[in-house]
Amino acid sequence: MLRNQPCPLLPDPAASDLPRIWLFTDERNDAFLERAIMRLPRKSGIVFRHYHLQDGSRQARFDQIKKLARRRGHMVILAGTPALARRWRADGVHGRMARRSGKGRLLHSAPVHDAREIRQANLGGADIFFLSPIFSTRSHPGLRPLNPLQTRRLTALCDGAVIYLGGMNRQRYRTRRSHRTHGWAAIDAFS
Repeated sequence: MLRNQPCPLLPDPAASDLPRIWLFTDERNDAFLERAIMRLPRKSGIVFRHYHLQDGSRQARFDQIKKLARRRGHMVILAGTPALARRWRADGVHGRMARRSGKGRLLHSAPVHDAREIRQANLGGADIFFLSPIFSTRSHPGLRPLNPLQTRRLTALCDGAVIYLGGMNRQRYRTRRSHRTHGWAAIDAFS
């Protein structure tokens, strides 16, 4: 059973080196991705997805993005397996993992939308929880966004840094953030 109390073991977001602003990549923003990366504040984070590319093309694109990201001090997390993230020298792995083992020193971020997925991510040892959708989003048309009460309750269940995702931008984050959130992420906000 999930507890309804905030986890007392969460790192202090103010002391954390984790980026507070994240960019998710995909087919939609690939044409202007370099420009979007340059618009990110220094030391932001990037979750590289690009599921639409075949393996060789995907790795080549990842290497291009990682090179640009490193010049700006950004962290790059790869959506995939821990083994692939290690081979491609990513800073972390993004996805739903059943176990804590196998990730080594890689950061682990997980997409979460409800209490069940949060519980799975907690059991899998996620460090970062991308909670969505906070607002209506093109990524999930028709999916009803979380209301402020749902958002607070779900945030309290996460055993790691919570990053809001879904229709987010700087202004929207200011209206919904709480003392338990670490930052926000977007696909389109930096285009």
